[in-house]
Amino acid sequence: MPPQSDTPSPPPCPSHELLCDVLARFDAYARIRGRGNSLLHVSRTTPQQEQLAFDRLAQAVARLRNALE
Repeated sequence: MPPQSDTPSPPPCPSHELLCDVLARFDAYARIRGRGNSLLHVSRTTPQQEQLAFDRLAQAVARLRNALE
């Protein structure tokens, strides 16, 4: 049996999936935000689409924070 250490082990790293989700949602938000000012009417986004993308990003960040606690 290996000896047990008195020092606490570091907390587990957040899952790779949570990190990937945050990055993907950030990319989506940045893309939508950039298209909001587009000169082409077809590629413009609405404020509602931008808000939805931001809300999804905020939820992904919250999940990542909760995993770190």
